[in-house]
Amino acid sequence: MLTTFTARLFAALAGVGLLLSGCTSGGGAQLAPANFVATQEGPGEEYVIGPLDKLTIHVWRNDELGATVQVRPDGRITTPLVADMPAVGKTPTMLAEDIRLQLSQYIAEPLVTVIVNEFAGTFSQQIRVVGATEKPASLPYRANMTVLDAMIAVGGMSEFASGNRAKLVRFNRTTGSQQEYALRLGDLLKKGDTKANVMLMPGDVIIIPESMF
Repeated sequence: MLTTFTARLFAALAGVGLLLSGCTSGGGAQLAPANFVATQEGPGEEYVIGPLDKLTIHVWRNDELGATVQVRPDGRITTPLVADMPAVGKTPTMLAEDIRLQLSQYIAEPLVTVIVNEFAGTFSQQIRVVGATEKPASLPYRANMTVLDAMIAVGGMSEFASGNRAKLVRFNRTTGSQQEYALRLGDLLKKGDTKANVMLMPGDVIIIPESMF
């Protein structure tokens, strides 16, 4: 009788242990660790213009046709002789070519340059950090960006965050599916575990739950 009771007690304690271990680490696939300092900096994907980006349009030898504009929330811009030109979703080179084609109706062989002065980017290029953080935010992605960079930008985790249960949601453009990865933000920020730092990709979403205790 005592032996049966003891066996049941150990089984119950083991179940509680498994439950608690599940509360301390996030589920999902694991990402490869990233270096705290990149050994070699490289360019990211070509920048795509987003709403509220600030642009400078320069037309060589025709300064009156240039302008400094902010992309409207509807994704369009207006410059001299070019009205309601779609800008969102284009690279600066693509937008410059579209403006050139429009201006070629009025001047011979215009040379157009588009410079992005202030970056917001499209949603597919932003890094979003939500949940138990000091200041949830959407951050413009930059080349070689890591989870540590994103957490510094949002001021770290809140007092009640369960960092090791955080997850990263990433959209796979090739398969058209969404994948979740486990993050160990508690180990990264509180213990300095370098293996918990991972590379980010444009469009990643970091979700930080609150502790249940």
